[in-house]
Formats: sequence, structure tokens, C-alpha cells
Amino acid sequence: MELPVNSPYAPPKYVMLSGNNDNQGNLRPPPYRRNIPRYHSKKSRGSCLFKCICCCYCCLFLLTALFLGLTFLLYNMYRPKVPSYNVDSFGVHAFELQSDMSLFTEFAVVVKAENPNSYMGFLYGKDSQVNVSYSDSQLCSGKIPSFYQPKKNTTMINIVLKGTSPFGSGLQQALLENRHTGKIPLLVRVKAPINVVLGRFPLRGFDVYVNCSLVIDNLSPNKKVEILSAKYDYDIDFNWFKKP
Repeated sequence: MELPVNSPYAPPKYVMLSGNNDNQGNLRPPPYRRNIPRYHSKKSRGSCLFKCICCCYCCLFLLTALFLGLTFLLYNMYRPKVPSYNVDSFGVHAFELQSDMSLFTEFAVVVKAENPNSYMGFLYGKDSQVNVSYSDSQLCSGKIPSFYQPKKNTTMINIVLKGTSPFGSGLQQALLENRHTGKIPLLVRVKAPINVVLGRFPLRGFDVYVNCSLVIDNLSPNKKVEILSAKYDYDIDFNWFKKP
């Protein structure tokens, strides 16, 4: 037999739990605790790495801007100019055919070097090279003496070139034809290692390459040689990692 809902003998729908320890069954629910795992946020690590990268790029940009600004300031202050070179005279001391059909030559070349700079000098190194060729055959070679050229200076460089080369039939025929016309083409190639001297301090150096296409009237020993024409080509190779 079911009791009506409103009956005083029906069990209550809700039970009030008391915090006091009495004899009513200790109906307090067990404590509900849960250990929530903690995860380290990757966002903070990423933001720190991004800040470091930004700082590095900013420092690099500032250093580059400072270097470019200093270079521009020094360039405007000193106005550096490349030295110029010209063959002033050409002399033949020996042009002899040997018994083994080789050709011994000895030339004396005077090169005019001009330093147009007002604040810097040039220190010429020992590893220079000067070659004279005729019809793609090297006749002789030599070196530029090591010396210091001060600012606003013109120096006459005396170079002695000697060498022995094969003198084949093709070279003989070409030389005979040029002698008859009175126009003998020669190629003078120069490599000069130079260090810039600013005040008393030598700076990093560079190599100057000069190709001079000469046309002279004769190759007779101990006879005055006239330079009919000269054409110059220049090139520069900066040696930033070479010690002065």
C-alpha cells in the first residue's frame, strides 16, 4: 500500500546534512578533491625567443648603420683616389737570338706613378709582377721595387725586365712583318700590391692590375725607342683579409 505524498509518514524528499557529529549516520559526503595537472605554457617560451631574435636583429642593424655612416664620413673627408700609371719610356738593352733558337731579351721600362690624394700615401709591396709579351709569347719579366709614395707625389719607377723565350718560326715571321711596318705591338702587364697609409698607420691593402697595350717603332738594342701609342686597362682587387 503506497502512502500519499502529503502523508506525515512519507519519507522526506530532501535530507539536510548537519556539520555536527551526531548519531544520525554521519551522512556527510566524502571530500571530493582532484589534483589538476599543471602544464607549462609554450607561449611564454616562444615570446622570449622572439624577443631575443628581435634584439639580435636590432643590434645588427645598428652596427651596419654605424659602419656605413662611418665609411661615408671618411670617404667624404679624405676623398680617396686610385693612383694612375703611364709608361714614360721604353728601352731595349738586349734582343739576341741564342744558339738553341731561344730569344734573350732585356728591357728597361720607366713607369710614371701619380698619387693624387691629399691625405694618404701608398706603400708598394714586394710581391709585384711585370711581364712583357709579344704575339701571346712572354718575352721577359721583372718586379717593381718596394717603396713608399707620399701624398700628392709623382714617382718615376725604373723596372728592369729580363727573360729567355722560345723563338719559333711563327714568332720570327710576325716580328719581321712588324719591323717592316715600323709598328711592333707589345703587351705590358703589371700587378702591384699596395697598402694605403693614412697618416702613419698602414691600412688594409689592394692589388692594382694594369694592362698596357704599347706600340713601339723598333726593338733594336741601344737605340732610342719611340712609343707610338698606348692603351691602359685598370682593375683593382681589395684584400680585406690580408694583413698589411
